[in-house]
Amino acid sequence: MIRPTPRAVLLFGATVPVAIGLLIYEAALWPIAFDLGLFVLGLIGLDALLCARPSRLSLSVDAPPRLYIGGEGQLSVSGAIEGASRAVAIEVLPEQSGDAAPPEPARLDIPSGAVGSVTLAIRPLRRGRIAIEALWLRWRGPLGLAGRSQRRPLALTIDVVPDIRGIASAAVQFFSRDAIEGIKVQRQKGEGTEFESLRDHVQGLDNRFIDWKHSAKHLKLLSKEFRIERNHQIVLAFDTGYLMAEPIDGLPRLDHAIHAGLLLGWVALRSGDHVGSFGFDARIRQYVPPSPGRSAFARLQNASGQLGYRAEETNFTLGLAELNARLKRRALVVLFTEFIDTTTAGLLLESLQRMANRHAVIFVTLRDPLLADIVDAEPVGFRPVAEAVVARDLQRERAVVLERLARMGVHCLEIPPRGLAVDLVNRYLTIKQRGLL
Repeated sequence: MIRPTPRAVLLFGATVPVAIGLLIYEAALWPIAFDLGLFVLGLIGLDALLCARPSRLSLSVDAPPRLYIGGEGQLSVSGAIEGASRAVAIEVLPEQSGDAAPPEPARLDIPSGAVGSVTLAIRPLRRGRIAIEALWLRWRGPLGLAGRSQRRPLALTIDVVPDIRGIASAAVQFFSRDAIEGIKVQRQKGEGTEFESLRDHVQGLDNRFIDWKHSAKHLKLLSKEFRIERNHQIVLAFDTGYLMAEPIDGLPRLDHAIHAGLLLGWVALRSGDHVGSFGFDARIRQYVPPSPGRSAFARLQNASGQLGYRAEETNFTLGLAELNARLKRRALVVLFTEFIDTTTAGLLLESLQRMANRHAVIFVTLRDPLLADIVDAEPVGFRPVAEAVVARDLQRERAVVLERLARMGVHCLEIPPRGLAVDLVNRYLTIKQRGLL
């Protein structure tokens, strides 16, 4: 499509007062005034003829097969113009659909007889799929009076998946620090661990582990040695309701939970445990039974990537009751969820009470730094004071709910997103070392 540029409109508009001035000065000069406008129109037509034709423009577009949530990808566009005698600057704008930041136009400079390239940033906001349906191109003639625009269909798709690039390296730190799996068997003493052997009791060993029966038989003190069990069931339960779709630190709460859950799943699988996944909101969305081995991490990753963002309220009674019925043996249930106040958390507390009677439960929720900022803000007027009072009430009610959960025996984590993954893995290791499973 050919259209005049703003420069052409301004140039043609500038001829109007000149023509009016000539007519006022001398009416017989009307042919000159008329020819002035025709001259500008001729320049626009000439510039349109000199503008590069779309048929001579060849483009190649390279898009990444997948993007990680919280990261940024690059869409590479390269082009060349056949028979071009001058450099051409083309403005490129992708036409995209999906949960991504609005695209910004980029300038593609194509030298004469050469290939030019440019990269466009793609920043996903949520997991799912981004479709690059077309590229909009716009360039001008050598005089800048006429321009062409064209829509080039592409039909490219980019999958947005959870970010697992740093999970392996982060997990190695836990293994090297705590040595929860290695060539040598690690022996940990604690209630609920597996008995391994007897040894002579020496000074420094815990007296609680003295085997009095065998000590009397052998006429010397003997202590029991234990080793940590490696076949526990770990279930990552994700609340996919509307509260988990709220963004915090640039990402939805659900994505923060998935990243921390995948790190915990990697560590647990490497330590010999069985890991599964469970997603629910108003109804059950997903259930992956706990399974062992490193191959289970791929299934865990695919399952977490399919968890969608829902605009429905979470039914904790249905979801936790269904999960409780599916687990046939004691397991560690890690629940990633969110609540507002004590009223909305009523059914949550009742369901977790029944869950905690059979299983070990870690209750994970994110602490929003916005509430702390509102409470600590300087009271410069009535509105900031009112907002601080409301925020403080919300903090107090959340503390009440977490205290009630702790009294039930539920392990509670309310931390900012940056420290969620590390604190969650540390809590898991503490539970294992204490033999609470």
